[in-house]
Formats: sequence, structure tokens, C-alpha cells
Amino acid sequence: MEDYKKEFIDFMVQCGVLKFGEFTLKSGRVSPFFMNAGAYVTGGQLLKLGEYYARAIHDNFGDDFDVLFGPAYKGIPLATACVIAYHSLYGKEIRYSSNRKEAKDHGDAGILLGSAMKSGDRVVIIEDVTTSGKSIEEVVPIIRAQGDVQIVGEMVSLNRMEKALDSTKSALDVISEKWGFPARAIVSMADVVERLYTDGDRAIITDEIKQRIDAYYAQYGVAK
Repeated sequence: MEDYKKEFIDFMVQCGVLKFGEFTLKSGRVSPFFMNAGAYVTGGQLLKLGEYYARAIHDNFGDDFDVLFGPAYKGIPLATACVIAYHSLYGKEIRYSSNRKEAKDHGDAGILLGSAMKSGDRVVIIEDVTTSGKSIEEVVPIIRAQGDVQIVGEMVSLNRMEKALDSTKSALDVISEKWGFPARAIVSMADVVERLYTDGDRAIITDEIKQRIDAYYAQYGVAK
């Protein structure tokens, strides 16, 4: 595992973004872990977060894209932080864009917030985590309606590695197959377990929590 991925896992825990215990998800599943990107609230945290995303996007998709699209609402600060970090790390200007929940009909009118998109643009979508792919269902038609725009891929923080609600495959795999672009994560839950349990001091993922994680994946995990 690359060093920045190890650092990112520690960073999520330190920021209170990744927690372990017992959490009832919107799906009704009772999960032994929970990730909430809304817990990144300071300038320093967002600066580092943007850098982790930028490195992962660069590793997976390279430099050949023009726009970073963050679905409203959580995707807006993610996209903003990442384009700043991308310029700092790689010296390339990437525009950020997002959708509005409701289109404006005056002033800065339209469905998009931030940069407009034009034919020929190549777009990377950025999100925190996805379990159902619902936001992608909303934003892909919006992006493709802007003209001859190509979606290069999607980047999320964490691959939960569990079955989507209506599939035996993970949400990221479902997105890739349905929409025709790769969906990737900075780290997976396998990486988290390796960092915090297998190679860690087991202070965060204890033996008890590891047993809960194993039981969760026995029920909801994707086939390997």
C-alpha cells in the first residue's frame, strides 16, 4: 500500500470521519463502521484532504482531464479543495463544477455552479463515499447534457466493498458497468483493516470490532 494511502487512513480516523462501533445506515444495514466526510471542517483538514484526492486522481486518471465535478452538496467542498491541491501538486489548472439542487432562472442562471462545461471537456467526478450510486444517477445526465463531454471516471474516499442494495456487486462496480467509466476509491475497507488491524496496534480496530467487520462482510460483502 502506498504511503499516502496509509496516511489517509490515519487522517480519516484523526478527523473523526471514519468511526467504528455500531451504526444504522440509511439502507437499514447495521454497520460496524461509518464514514462522514462532513466532519472535515477546518482549513488544514480540507487542504490535506484535497491533496489525498489529487494524488489518487493523478494515480488513476492522470492529467488528461479539464473539470472536477462535485455533486451537491458534499461534493462541492471536495471539488474545490481538490482543484487547489491539484494545481499545487501538479501545476495544472483544473476547473471545478457542481450541480444545483434547483436551477436558478436569474443572475448566474442554470443548473451548474462553478465552471460551465463545453464540448470536448473531460470530467472526473468526485464524491465522499457511495453505497447506492443515487447521486451518480442524478448528475451523469446533467454532465452529458452539456455537450460532447466525456466522463473520465469517478473518485471516492472509501470503497466500502459491500453489495449495492439491488445487486451482488459493489456500488462502484455497478456504476462502472452501468455508466461506462471507471469508479475508484482512494482506499478500500481492506486497506483500512490492513493498516489499523493487521499491521496496526489494534487500538482502533480491536479484535471485537474485527469480528463485527468479518460478520458484516459475510452478510453484505461482495464476492472476491
